[in-house]
Amino acid sequence: MDVGELLNYQPDRGAKRLRDDDDDGDDLRSKKVGRDLARRLERDDGEDQSSDRKRILEKLMDDDEDADDQEGEPVDENSVKKMILTFEKRSYKNQELRIKFPDTPGRFMETELDLNDIIQEMHVIATMPDLYHLLVELNAVHSLLGLLSHENTDIAIAVVDLLQELTDIDTLHESEEGAEVLIDSLLEGQVVALLVQNMERLDEQVKEEADGVYNTLAIIENMAEFRPGLCTEAAQQGLMQWLLKRIKAKIPFDANKLYCSEILAILLQNNDSTRELLGELDGIDVLLQQLSVFKRHNPATAEEQEMMENLFDALCSCLMLAANRDRFLRGEGLQLMNLMLREKKMSRTSALKVLDHGMIGPEGSDDCHKFVDILGLRTIFPLFMKTPKKMRKAGTVDKEHEEHVCSIIASCLRNLKAQQRTRLLSKFTENDCEKVDRLMELHFKYLEAVQLADKRIEGEKHDMVKRGEILDDVMEDEFYLRRLDAGLFVLQLLCYIMVEISNSGISQLQQRVHQILNLRGGSVKVVRHIMREYAENIGDGKSEDFKESEQKRIMDLLENF
Repeated sequence: MDVGELLNYQPDRGAKRLRDDDDDGDDLRSKKVGRDLARRLERDDGEDQSSDRKRILEKLMDDDEDADDQEGEPVDENSVKKMILTFEKRSYKNQELRIKFPDTPGRFMETELDLNDIIQEMHVIATMPDLYHLLVELNAVHSLLGLLSHENTDIAIAVVDLLQELTDIDTLHESEEGAEVLIDSLLEGQVVALLVQNMERLDEQVKEEADGVYNTLAIIENMAEFRPGLCTEAAQQGLMQWLLKRIKAKIPFDANKLYCSEILAILLQNNDSTRELLGELDGIDVLLQQLSVFKRHNPATAEEQEMMENLFDALCSCLMLAANRDRFLRGEGLQLMNLMLREKKMSRTSALKVLDHGMIGPEGSDDCHKFVDILGLRTIFPLFMKTPKKMRKAGTVDKEHEEHVCSIIASCLRNLKAQQRTRLLSKFTENDCEKVDRLMELHFKYLEAVQLADKRIEGEKHDMVKRGEILDDVMEDEFYLRRLDAGLFVLQLLCYIMVEISNSGISQLQQRVHQILNLRGGSVKVVRHIMREYAENIGDGKSEDFKESEQKRIMDLLENF
């Protein structure tokens, strides 16, 4: 065996988690713990290394025999304690020799291999989450976190792999108590900050280190899924900044960029603190820059399409915060979304959703006025008149498309003032009020769907009463969700638009609405009932005063309908 074979030899460490872009089981990541040391040994010409190499070779050749012996040993609490003790000893020995002989890799190479081997053996602990408390009690978690900054990145990557298995979400749910203890200890040790520092020094051009980044993101995802509340803390420990930096890096698309977009969307979901942080880090501009690529080009692969959707979801989450809407407006986000709608590419569906999030509520007033100024009405009303076939091919159901379009028009009616509002209302009078005809067509379509759902629900309620069953809150919530799925919210938006244009002072519009209602056997009472239900369920907009004033405004509109 020559020196190259010696330094590249690696004992079998068992199966590892595959990355999503791996095509077969043979493409497992191969770690070479001696890689960094080998490079240093080659530069160390002043020392005789033959004895070191001979000793290491003998050790490596015995690894497989040792592994076979260990497979036969039962794994229990005592064996785990022994394993952790061995790990601590080897970690301390390696640290001691590295300090003592910092410029002589041959002196500590063997301890580095020993340390790597015991880390691999500790993967067996991931099969016994009820023993996770031993990792904490024996201070092993603290030691593992310390190794994330080890000079040899292969050791740090080995620790990342171990933590990824220990925090696997399915494993965590096997023992809630053990999982809580482990997660508490990791968070106490600032695990996210250490993971981010380690990722910053990894070179993703090297496959092993790119896999290390991927598994690091998996650890964060696992912990966030098990304990959603840690997203704020994780983002503030440098993760948000690293994710934005990685997403905008000018390197070819890969699995890590996709994973970064997914983690970013998770961090921003239902969390105003992380949304605010992203805005302060100029994250809105980063998202818009990355999405601008898809203005005139469709994603090349399904994975790239998934990344695009993740970035759109992240942007929608950010726009739930009023301060970010200002940043979105200044960053010309409205212009970009409007161009996407006109270009008719795959991004059009998500651009529609972003516009809906940006213009809804009183905080969207500036966006609504700007949308009219950039001739957005010319873009949105053709989509209101007909759902494009390309959207259906892309998998977007009619209801989703019509909901976003109606919500945008409703937001404009709610927020526009003066000349911009006049321009919007004039759209409904064009071509003999064809847009009013389309509005009423959609109204009856969704009214029928909701009424059919209500009949089925009433039938089920009647059967439950006959059986003597009690309707609880959970069942009532389920029934309400089924009404929403039938299109209740779209129906409410359509009724809101009807009431608004009927109160516009343009008699032509009011007459057309009532004329079609009479011709189709509709009823003003039904519309009023739907709007009252809409008013009762309206959100508070983070202010109870807003909820009350909005309810009063809607009821005043109904008085004149």
